[in-house]
Amino acid sequence: MSENKMTFEALHERMLKAPFHRWLGLELKELNDDGIKVAVKWREEFVVNAERGYTHGGILATVIDIAADYALAAKLGRPVPTIDIRVDYHRPAKGNLIVEARPIRLGAAFCTAEAEVYDESEKLVASGRGVYASGN
Repeated sequence: MSENKMTFEALHERMLKAPFHRWLGLELKELNDDGIKVAVKWREEFVVNAERGYTHGGILATVIDIAADYALAAKLGRPVPTIDIRVDYHRPAKGNLIVEARPIRLGAAFCTAEAEVYDESEKLVASGRGVYASGN
C-alpha cells in the first residue's frame, strides 16, 4: 500500500472537524502503515436497552464506517464518500470502545476498507467492510 499522505495530527484534526464525530467522542490513538486505531468514549446516549445497558448497533456501524473511511483518508489525503457497508454484530457492546481499521484496496474509482470494534475487555463486538468512492 502507499505511504500515509496525512500525519497523525492532520488526520485527527480532520476527523474532529465534523460536529457528529466530536459528539461521538472519537479520538485517534494510532496511525501506522497498516491502518488506524480510534477510541470511542462511551456516552449514555449510546444505550439502546436501558435494562442491559448495551450500545445501539447504529453507533457500532457508524464508528466502523468512520474508522474505515479515515484509514483510507490517511492514504488518500482526504475522507471519501461511502458507497456500501456491511456490518456484523458479534456480542453486545458496553463501555468505551476501540476501533481498528485498515485499507484493503486503494483503487482509482473505488476503495475498500475494514474495521473491527472491541470493548474494554478487548472482545470483538462488531466488524465490517465498506466500499468508498475514491474518484474525484
